[in-house]
Amino acid sequence: MFFSNLPAWSEQFNQQNLQQLQALPPFNSITSEWAWGGADGAGVNVAVIDSGVDANHEAIGGNVKGYISVQEIDGKIEYDVSPHNDAYGHGTACAGIIRSIAPAVNIYSIKVLGSDLRGKGLIFAAGLKWAIEHDMRVCNLSLGTTKQEFFGILHELTDRAYFNNQILVTAANNAPVNSFPSVFASVISVAAYAGKDPFRFYFNPKPPVEFGAPGINVRIPWSNGTWSIMTGNSFAAAHISGIISLILCKHPKLTPFQIKTILYALSANVCANTEET
Repeated sequence: MFFSNLPAWSEQFNQQNLQQLQALPPFNSITSEWAWGGADGAGVNVAVIDSGVDANHEAIGGNVKGYISVQEIDGKIEYDVSPHNDAYGHGTACAGIIRSIAPAVNIYSIKVLGSDLRGKGLIFAAGLKWAIEHDMRVCNLSLGTTKQEFFGILHELTDRAYFNNQILVTAANNAPVNSFPSVFASVISVAAYAGKDPFRFYFNPKPPVEFGAPGINVRIPWSNGTWSIMTGNSFAAAHISGIISLILCKHPKLTPFQIKTILYALSANVCANTEET
């Protein structure tokens, strides 16, 4: 077929438009020192889409950059940006884990769950949409839905984030069922293993769950300034969100594809990195 003009999307590959991007080191040369050595997460915006974050908890240290409470009122989605508390404790737990690894990140609390740790799918989607539109670099999604009716909208949003170079870290369901968006290829899906080293994680060659991180009997901050020992894939996902925040602090222009490559290269069960830590 003859085109009088160039095919769509080809203009970005013209020499005058071609972007020069950061190259990764050779695979076997990727080390934790190269990836995050000396980084503390400064400058990285992390959205914790959850039950809220208690900024007064000692694990958070007042470090909540912004608050967004998503509500449905009279059939319309509304966003309240006034400070809020954690309705359950779960969001504080995830934010606290992230900050324990990357203490200087900018935490944004996007509250979509209530006091029973449940919420509406449309409110969850609206919270994720807000995070994407406001350039949250990392979104911690220690929640999901099994309802097929939300497959489409969440798939669209996760793809939009991927193409916008935003990293979505999702927890697999604690039950042996598929949940969205953790089964999507555009996210980084995480499940728990019984480890204590926050920087030791594993790669799973048979997704949808791609990575394993500490999340079994871990000590976490909880509601009303307390601490608890709990188990869940939610907490494993927060560990990976913290590590990614460190990587992006040191290498801010990396793409989701590159972040996955680095995590894979540094997984403890990858042959080049099998020595004990």
